[in-house]
Amino acid sequence: MSTAQQVPDILSPEFAANPYPAYRVMREAAPLIWHEATQSYIVSRYEDVERVFKDKAGEFTTDNYAWQIEPVHGKTILQLSGREHAVRRALVAPAFRGSDLEQKFLPVIERNSRELIDAFRHTGSADLVADYATRFPVNVIADMLGLDKADHARFHRWYTAVIAFLGNLSGDPEVTAAGERTRVEFAEYMLPIIRERRENLGDDLLSALCAAEVDGVRMSDEDVKAFCSLLLAAGGETTDKAIAGIFANLLLHPDQLAAVRADRSLIPRAFAETLRFTPPVHMIMRQSATEVELSGGTIPAGATVTCLIGAANRDESRYAEPDRFDIFRDDLTTTTAFSAAADHLAFALGRHFCVGALLAKAEVETGVGQLLDAMPDMRLADGFEPSEQGVFTRGPQRLPVRFTPVTG
Repeated sequence: MSTAQQVPDILSPEFAANPYPAYRVMREAAPLIWHEATQSYIVSRYEDVERVFKDKAGEFTTDNYAWQIEPVHGKTILQLSGREHAVRRALVAPAFRGSDLEQKFLPVIERNSRELIDAFRHTGSADLVADYATRFPVNVIADMLGLDKADHARFHRWYTAVIAFLGNLSGDPEVTAAGERTRVEFAEYMLPIIRERRENLGDDLLSALCAAEVDGVRMSDEDVKAFCSLLLAAGGETTDKAIAGIFANLLLHPDQLAAVRADRSLIPRAFAETLRFTPPVHMIMRQSATEVELSGGTIPAGATVTCLIGAANRDESRYAEPDRFDIFRDDLTTTTAFSAAADHLAFALGRHFCVGALLAKAEVETGVGQLLDAMPDMRLADGFEPSEQGVFTRGPQRLPVRFTPVTG
C-alpha cells in the first residue's frame, strides 16, 4: 500500500494544472493509495478501475452516493441495486435509445444546435465553450423535458453548483452549502411542474417519466425530480466538456481535424478517443462491500474507493502510446464505445453504465457536424493554446476560434 506523499496529491495545484504525469506515477509505482484528506483508496490502473465498475463478483456498491450525491439530487437511480435498480432503469432508459431518441429528440438536438450557431456564424469569431458547449446540452435537456428555456441561466447555475459540490474534495463549506441550496431550489421549481404534467401529459420526456410503468411500478414525484436533477447536471457537464474537448483536441491536431471535416463518419471516432484521452469526468467513487485485493494491496470492507478514470484511460498496458491523441488508433473500438461494452471507462461500465451515453453521442455528432458546416476553416484564435481546468470534472474553460463568416 502506498501513501499519497509519494505522488503529487490530487488536491494540489500541481495536480490540478496537469494530472497526467501524476497519473503515470500512480499507475507505475502506487496503483493503490490511501488518501487521508478524502478518506478514500485511490485506484489508477485500467484493470482495477474496470473491475470496480463491472463488479462481477458483487464486491462494490454505490452506497457512497448516499453522502456524495443525495444531498444535492435526492435519492437517485444511481443508489439502487438489484431488482429495484433494474426496474427504475427500465422506466427511464427507453427515452435515451432507439426510436424515442431518433424520432422525438433528435429534432430537438438539431434545432437547439442550429439556434446557438446562428447567433455567431456571421461574426467570424466565437468562443466554443461560452457560446456553444456550455449552453447546448442544457438547452437540449430543458427542451426534452418540456421546460422553459428562458430559465437557462437558473439551470446552468444549478448544475454548476451541483458539479462543484461533487468535486468538493477539500470540503469547502461554502461549496457544500451552495450545493445543498440547489436541491431545495430545484425541488421548489420542479415539483409543481411535475404535478401539473401528470394532469396534462404531453409528448415530452417529463411526461414520459411521469407516465412510465414497469411491472406495476411508477416513479414518484420525488423520483422524477431526482432523475431530472441528475440528468441536468450529469448530461450538461459531461456533454459540455466533451464537445469542448473534441474541438480542443482536433484543433491541436490539424491533420485529424481535416480528416473529420472531410469524412463526418469519423465524428464517433473523435468522440470515443476524446473520452479516452481527455474524459470529462476524471473520478468516480464506489464503496467496497467486502475486503478486496487489487493491484498494490487490499481494500477493507466499507471503504470509499476513488476510481481515476483519467489515469486508467491512459494505461500503457491497455493502450499503445496512451498519451497521444489518435482518432485512428486500433485499440479503441468505436462500435462499442457508447455501450456497456466500451473499451474506455469514461461512461463507467456494468449495471451503472451511463444511461445517457447514446444521447451524448447524438448531441456530439449533431453539434460537431453543424459546427464544421458553419465554420469550414475554423482555427484557434491567434496565440491561444487550449488548456484543461478542473480535477473531478475537467475540460477547456475557453476555446476562442476564428473562421470566415458565412453569409446569406
